[in-house]
Amino acid sequence: MLDPKSVVTDDYSEGYLKEILTGVTTIALVGASPRADRDSYLTMRVLLERGYTVFPVNPRETGNKILGQECYESLSSISQAVDMVDIFRSSDAALEITKEAISIGAKVVWMQLEIVNQQAAQLATAAGLKVVMNRCPKLEFEKPYWTDVLD
Repeated sequence: MLDPKSVVTDDYSEGYLKEILTGVTTIALVGASPRADRDSYLTMRVLLERGYTVFPVNPRETGNKILGQECYESLSSISQAVDMVDIFRSSDAALEITKEAISIGAKVVWMQLEIVNQQAAQLATAAGLKVVMNRCPKLEFEKPYWTDVLD
């Protein structure tokens, strides 16, 4: 049962989000799709364009490539260090993915739009990870705080 005093919010400061997105270089995108009309594909494309190393994770696509990147079966099958795990799965699936993110030493668990799992967020926070829920990094890059300030 959740402790109401430890409920993790999905209201994040621009500084917190910017710190995360400027501090990570490798991102595992769980729920990656090879279909160009899917949000996970579009987000992965933007992350690659912005210079991140992205590891698509989708058991049905293992061994195939998405946007030129080898697709992995699970987080634990990625042999390189992963800074951030971006979750494009259901809120219910987020808990097990978060447990795996902790076990591989990720620094951030990022749950996409409409994905909120308080238990996963509490577990990640207790393990020292930063948490973002109900947000999309692709959309964050479109916000004014990412534009350069002109003097």
